[in-house]
Amino acid sequence: MPINKIVATKRGKSAIAAAVLAAVLAGGGSYFKEPERPAAVILATDTLIKPWEGLVLKSHWDPFAKIYDICHGETQIDGKPVPPGLTKTPAECDAILEVRVKRDYYEPLAKQIKGFTRFPIGVQAAMISGAYNFGVSGMVNSTAARLAVQGRYREACEAQTAWNKAGGHIVQGLVKRREMGDAQRAGEAEICVSGLSS
Repeated sequence: MPINKIVATKRGKSAIAAAVLAAVLAGGGSYFKEPERPAAVILATDTLIKPWEGLVLKSHWDPFAKIYDICHGETQIDGKPVPPGLTKTPAECDAILEVRVKRDYYEPLAKQIKGFTRFPIGVQAAMISGAYNFGVSGMVNSTAARLAVQGRYREACEAQTAWNKAGGHIVQGLVKRREMGDAQRAGEAEICVSGLSS
């Protein structure tokens, strides 16, 4: 169960509305056509992943993973390990991230979780963000996914908050990311419940 109270917020509702509008505009203005940039991908990428992952424009050594990374945590570019000295612009990093979020997270979740693309946009985005952070397999096999398939969205939003540990200990940064965020960043549960009807 969540540590803090999970509530819908104005910033959560605004983020969802902005992502839906961006997706409709990307789809040529048709609400009914599957856009190239699904609203859930836009919402997850812009509201949940970028703010929590940060941005690095010159490759740097990760002493824990013992590899170079760049942008929003990319360890490979064009299928090859990130080399030292590589630089990217913010626009290049954003493009790389959006392609990867759709291909490596949205599409696998849509294939492996029954009815995923019919879940509310906020639920989809929270699950994409969670999968980005703790893996597609972890999300597919989670209590959150099972509850969402049953249409128990609020419970699914709350169940995902359990992924708040590292090394067996609760980490406050993960609590914030999974729950209600902080002053600058929305949390996954916040976005998740902000799109649910009361």
